Amino acid sequence: MPRPPHTSPTARQLSDRIFSELVARARAREGPVFPLHVGDTWLEPLESARCEALSTQAHPGLHQYAPVQGDPSLLQAITNRVQVRYGITLDPMYVQVMSGGTSGLSVVASALLDPGDEVLLPSPYWPLIRGIVAARGAVAVQVPFYTRLGEPGFDPEAALEARVTPRTVALYVNTPNNPTGRVLPRGALDALERVALRHDLWVLTDEAYEDLHFTPAAEPPFWARPSLRERAVATHTLSKGYGLAGLRVGFTHGPPSALGAIRAAQTFQTYCASRPSQVAAGRALREGEAWVSRARALYQAAGARAAEVFGVPAPEAGTFLFVPVGRWLREGEGDCSGFLGRCLDAGVLLTPGTACGEDFTEYVRLCFTAVPPEALEEALGALSAVLREG
Repeated sequence: MPRPPHTSPTARQLSDRIFSELVARARAREGPVFPLHVGDTWLEPLESARCEALSTQAHPGLHQYAPVQGDPSLLQAITNRVQVRYGITLDPMYVQVMSGGTSGLSVVASALLDPGDEVLLPSPYWPLIRGIVAARGAVAVQVPFYTRLGEPGFDPEAALEARVTPRTVALYVNTPNNPTGRVLPRGALDALERVALRHDLWVLTDEAYEDLHFTPAAEPPFWARPSLRERAVATHTLSKGYGLAGLRVGFTHGPPSALGAIRAAQTFQTYCASRPSQVAAGRALREGEAWVSRARALYQAAGARAAEVFGVPAPEAGTFLFVPVGRWLREGEGDCSGFLGRCLDAGVLLTPGTACGEDFTEYVRLCFTAVPPEALEEALGALSAVLREG
């Protein structure tokens, strides 16, 4: 039981320095630094969804509380978007507007996890999800997965099964995946489904990159599989596909058995999402298809260019490359920290692979959408020099 000056042991598992000790060094460095370590976009969002496009005259009550569930016009835009995109009808009663994907998944964890519960976390994973699970006092069980797909002899179902215990209550699924840019094929999805059903698990899906497939999506969303409808809770965000990360707005949907508890948890965590953000989100969903298509094409070109520099396959989706850099480590270097330092000396800040899982000491993550194409080209030129030097 913590007393001053001691904080909660659960909180002590967390850190406000999510990505790298190099960030402070980057701030102190003279000259420009290309911040390719955090997933964001150089693009400004759809003009009608920008803050300056909102006014109290057009939207009376713009600065008042929104309904806890979400503004009715945004809920309608969400259900319409899902219907058009996937041909799936969502009951608006079981949709909850959230203050972004991070908050949404945190609320879901609050509603569905108890201290000591275990969550299967196929890795590499989005860096914040481990802390979201830990903040609830639950245990994130890391299962190397996305980088092993296609390896001779790799059995995705067996890999997950090996980590299931009596305390396992949930499975986290992120496809397209941050950081690898992989889109899970049907065989891997089938394996995830069988494990979830066999062990009666909640399925927590993270749909952050659903709008950023670089080839036509071959599979319907995992959460829409009929066998998962009573256990799948999906969280979406407008941060990635619509370039609205600064507005912090997204939504979650799932079965009635979960949504009552999720809405209650939302009430006591943030009460409601920002009303101006909800107005902007509704405009983006209703009017932003052409913007998304343009962004997708630009991101695909940027991803292919970054992959070319490292000599790795172009990403299938998303905004990241996850690159094995073992061949560029110097003698005696046991992980990528020296390589990251050399990249920073050249003016490029990257994320260490261990932010995405304990097994990835020789990987780095690069966001190819964080800076405009001309700046990305300059950053890639600097990285090319680092690679040549070894």
